[in-house]
Amino acid sequence: MNPSSFMSSSSTISICSDVAGVAGNLFAFVLFMSPIPTFQRIIRNKSTEQFSGMPYIYSLLNCLICLWYGLPFVMPDIILVATVNSVGAVFQLIYVTIFIIYAEQAKKVKMLGLLLAVFGIFTLIVLVSMKAFDPYARQLFVGYISMASLVSMFASPLFIINLVIRTRSVEFMPFYLSLSTFLMSISFFSYGMLKSDLFIYVPNGIGALLGAVQLVTYTYYHGISIDESREPLLLR
Repeated sequence: MNPSSFMSSSSTISICSDVAGVAGNLFAFVLFMSPIPTFQRIIRNKSTEQFSGMPYIYSLLNCLICLWYGLPFVMPDIILVATVNSVGAVFQLIYVTIFIIYAEQAKKVKMLGLLLAVFGIFTLIVLVSMKAFDPYARQLFVGYISMASLVSMFASPLFIINLVIRTRSVEFMPFYLSLSTFLMSISFFSYGMLKSDLFIYVPNGIGALLGAVQLVTYTYYHGISIDESREPLLLR
């Protein structure tokens, strides 16, 4: 391959990876905004009711870890991973703050403790990765932590899938949320493949597979829900 052909191929890959990364950012933004109706209800009722703050605590930790992995201090040339997770971290912090403000005293104390624990864990990861590892080992250390965090996050909808199967209802599985998760995972899977970064494409490949399972489950049980909602024909 002559130098000009190599440069052209490299430029095409770079453009394609940027397109995939930007698309992933956009689909992730939809996901980050999805809890807004829940928090509008919390603010309106001035109560967290039976809602749990744990998903937002865990999402905050996940975003912070993946943000750290995407920064040049750890992994150069994957800035779109840093941008999506910086936006995600801001959203999750806002949600957690609102939850703490309107929670009952016991929940308030628990959530404050968990929030401090998240910042403590993140600070520890940053300090250890910077002080104890050289650049290559740092990439592996933070990469494996971020991959484990992402895989566990993508696996969480399995509980919803199980609920849908048990109840034969898609009430608790919003279609557009499942679709956005699938499209975001596909986008970052492509981004990771084009960047040859297994810490990006492996967890997002798993996320895309689980997202596809969600969509198939929704399609199947949505059809059942419609059929069961029809009134039986009357014999004349």
